[in-house]
Amino acid sequence: MKFWRLVWSNLLRKKVRTTLTIGSFAVALFLFGLLATIQTAFNQGVEVAGVDRLVVRNKVSLIMPLPHAYQERMLQLPGVKAVTYATWFGGYYQDPKNFFPQFGIDGETWIKMYPEFKVPSGQWSAFLADREACIVGRQTAQKFGFKVGDRIPIVASIWGGVWEFNCRGIYEGARSEDDTSQFWLRADYLDERRQWGKGMVGWYVVRVDDPDRAALVSKAVDDRFANSSWETKTDTERAFAAGFVKQVGNIQLLILIIGSVVFFTLLLVTGNTMALSVRERTGELAVLKTLGFSDATVLWLVLAESQAYALQGGILGLAAIKLFTLHGDPTGGMLPLFYLSPGKLLLGLLCASVAGGLAGIIPAVLAMRLNIVEALRRV
Repeated sequence: MKFWRLVWSNLLRKKVRTTLTIGSFAVALFLFGLLATIQTAFNQGVEVAGVDRLVVRNKVSLIMPLPHAYQERMLQLPGVKAVTYATWFGGYYQDPKNFFPQFGIDGETWIKMYPEFKVPSGQWSAFLADREACIVGRQTAQKFGFKVGDRIPIVASIWGGVWEFNCRGIYEGARSEDDTSQFWLRADYLDERRQWGKGMVGWYVVRVDDPDRAALVSKAVDDRFANSSWETKTDTERAFAAGFVKQVGNIQLLILIIGSVVFFTLLLVTGNTMALSVRERTGELAVLKTLGFSDATVLWLVLAESQAYALQGGILGLAAIKLFTLHGDPTGGMLPLFYLSPGKLLLGLLCASVAGGLAGIIPAVLAMRLNIVEALRRV
């Protein structure tokens, strides 16, 4: 730290070059943070999926329904602890751009299946007592200004018409990764009012008493309804969520490729900057050695300068992306969880530091090996 003023003076020698180099790191780390946030959003369902929950859907397609009578039949299977269900509502608030997921849920069993969703008991009781009630996630409530007691009109894209609901509660997530963008209405009210599809549900969620037996229970469920008019396909909740991610593409590979290109570019930019800086200061470095600075000290001075570029740019870029994510999902509903975790911030800072170290190592070694006589002769 006692040589920091010397490092800082070297940084200020070429202000434009310093600004551009730090800016390169800032842009690269902003991009890193954005990609990490998108990856978290796509993997949200996979990361928070319950280990003891199964998803049962129609074998043909998720959009095909299943009979309501399947609930009782699944409860009779060994290893099944609880069963709930939901049906996709598919509407929007005022404008088609105002999309958020809406489900018709079984009020008696849903909240027990998902204990990570927190609803005050009084609000849940009010939801169960009102057929036109709804429960709104905190994120959606804040986005549109919904409050308990509001009358919320939803345009039903699938079922037709404008359906109005009474907001009886707002749920929170027990974890920062939990999805609080959902809108829940009562499945019995949906079944009563819709013109077609009565007695059918979208999908089931099954809780098993032993996660280690999930595969056996999945097979038992599918065997129970094999060769029926409504055959099923059962997956663990984690596998079900991962299937949606795969439909989008290999996000992990895409992020790895883009990150590698950015990292390599940073090495070239910073390495070039440090090489020019050392070349311009050949005489000064020779003087420092003449005054008694050891080879190791000269090495660390050049490396510290490279690290200063990297860390300043990294902190600026990561601070910018963190502020950007605080405004919520910019896609209007495609990425309900738009959150950059502290772990990803630390990883980004580590990547910046590694890039700075690798970019400065060759110029630093050349400066360390600099011969005093030959260096002064060049001046």
